Amino acid sequence: MSMREGSAAAGTPISSVNHGQPDPAGRTSVHSFALTILGAGSATPTLGRHPTAQLLTVGNEYMLIDCGEGTQFRLIEQKIRPSRLRYIFISHLHGDHYFGLPPLLSTLNLSGRTEDLYLFGPRGLDEVLTTMFRVSDSRLGYPLHFQPVDPTQPSMLLDHPHLTVESIPLEHRIDCTGYRFQEKPHKLRLLRERLPDDVPVPYLKQLKEGFDILDETGQVLYAAAEFTEAGPPARSYAYCSDTRYNELLIPQLQGVDLLYHEATFLEDNAQRATEVFHSTAQQAATIAAKAGAGRLLIGHFSSRYKRFDSFLLEARAVFPETYLAAEGETLEINKWAH
Repeated sequence: MSMREGSAAAGTPISSVNHGQPDPAGRTSVHSFALTILGAGSATPTLGRHPTAQLLTVGNEYMLIDCGEGTQFRLIEQKIRPSRLRYIFISHLHGDHYFGLPPLLSTLNLSGRTEDLYLFGPRGLDEVLTTMFRVSDSRLGYPLHFQPVDPTQPSMLLDHPHLTVESIPLEHRIDCTGYRFQEKPHKLRLLRERLPDDVPVPYLKQLKEGFDILDETGQVLYAAAEFTEAGPPARSYAYCSDTRYNELLIPQLQGVDLLYHEATFLEDNAQRATEVFHSTAQQAATIAAKAGAGRLLIGHFSSRYKRFDSFLLEARAVFPETYLAAEGETLEINKWAH
């Protein structure tokens, strides 16, 4: 197995190369920023529900968030090609959040993958994977880069061309972190209808960067303020897996467009939730309200519950823009009213 430990533990985020091709005409193209719920169940297996796993689509790349048992089958069911995965983020080492990872990594190897894969998660995950591959005499034909995540303080983990990823320390029975995915500001949008057809492409690029175009004497030919407008607002998504109610999360979640927060129990089991380091639907909604989130997704429901209407009613009483994390659904993340 080829596993290399990176420098995230030292506070240096991975810098991704830009795989997208710039538009030669300088137009602003808003890439996809969408979340697919692969699994929203909790630890105890239940027919019709699957362990936690989510897929964030960023442009033409896939980022997997947690990888419960059977995640690769969920990807196949959703007609998602696992080969397009480039980044995997694991929150903690309870099985319903990562037991699907070793078989997924093996399948990628069997399919002939050669591209680098970046794995972020708690220290010890590398030891688990290394042991499993060693005793099975398995070798990966692609570089797997492991970045241990500090569970005690927020860290910038990834500097991607489209976004940054920051860890969010959570309060669970074992080390556990969430993640905030924050788009970078979009470039200015060109007002092409105001420009002559023969404007050189380099001029268009400069305008889009906010620079005026000057002639040889220093006079302004095309002013950026006249031929551009603000690009679409940057979007954000925060993932808070297993955690009990903790208002220390709020500063990192402030103003997030879409928040996923676990809601294992209803409020009548609030004491039980606290004892086992989980949250209720009402508590998740309270965090969303205090953080000024745009929308809230709740999931990780205990297997004791067969219906989830009560979760929605309980949460919406505090935060009306609450929705259930429905397995198989894809949500394009937008700048909803906060």
